[in-house]
Amino acid sequence: MTIELGLDTFGDIALDLKGQPLAAATVIREVLAEGQLADRLGVDFFGVGEHHRPDYAISAPDTVLAGLATTTERILLGTSVTVLSSDDPIRVFERFSTVDALSNGRAEITVGRGSFIESFPLFGLDLEDYEVLFSEKLDLLAEVLKEAPFSWTGTVRKPVQAGPVMPPTESGHLRTWVGVGGTPASVVRAAKYGLPVVIAIIGGTSAAFEPLADLYRRACAEFGHEGLPVGVHSPGHVAATDEQAAQEYLPHFLEQMRKLGSERGWPPMTEAAARQQFGPEGAVYCGSPETVARKVAATVQTLGASRFQFKYSNGRLPHEQRMSSIRLYAEEVAPRVRELLAQ
Repeated sequence: MTIELGLDTFGDIALDLKGQPLAAATVIREVLAEGQLADRLGVDFFGVGEHHRPDYAISAPDTVLAGLATTTERILLGTSVTVLSSDDPIRVFERFSTVDALSNGRAEITVGRGSFIESFPLFGLDLEDYEVLFSEKLDLLAEVLKEAPFSWTGTVRKPVQAGPVMPPTESGHLRTWVGVGGTPASVVRAAKYGLPVVIAIIGGTSAAFEPLADLYRRACAEFGHEGLPVGVHSPGHVAATDEQAAQEYLPHFLEQMRKLGSERGWPPMTEAAARQQFGPEGAVYCGSPETVARKVAATVQTLGASRFQFKYSNGRLPHEQRMSSIRLYAEEVAPRVRELLAQ
């Protein structure tokens, strides 16, 4: 199998030596260093997510990617995700076609709703329009991506007649994915537009998402878009041994999950439940290079995926440990995954 192995980060804000949150500017510079290391080590893809809350430093991923575009050579650069519901599809294309120019054709977009809703009140949007905002803006973006004159009419903005939107890409194609969770309607919508999907698996087993991947392929066939890739996004951490990885990652993972739980009404995650997520059937890829490689390869085979995006940052996990994880992922996990898939 041909497989792309990538990395994702949201610019999680860690602590300094005095136990205080790092400045967002410091974290953004750390993300640049992490992306540059990934490029030097031969990682296929580097994605940065968009958030508008104090525990993540990156709210303008295209700007971060522009910095990486001019300081890297070969790695693909994209988002994980761009929150299309609260953005303008035309401006999204303009920004990323600019990153595409700066990177000599290495830019990608992954659009989605995101896992948080803070951008809606921030940009004056009504949560009651949650579904229509995404569906209509994806429809408009699909027109813009054709890089030709177009007319579009919807309800979330005034009709537009324009194009091709500037600047066009040199290749005439800006690779664009749709980030999806577990909703069948989301994969069918992506298939309709002929857009590949990235399935975010942050809970449960990868096998539970096999019907979703199968539905996507069936829908692609019905819409005449066969052969589109399926990607997977999941969190994790790599260290020399399984126990070292767990000891480094567990406190930050538990803190993050308990924080999210308090916001969303979930019961506090226990250490036992967290370690279960680290196991063969869990959604967290935490362990030694061999453990992580085997789990990645199994997921890729189960879902027929052609890309795996490893979210290597989580909560307060320090920059030094993130850099080490990236190095092990590139130098030991990636070649082992390819070896397992070849077998």
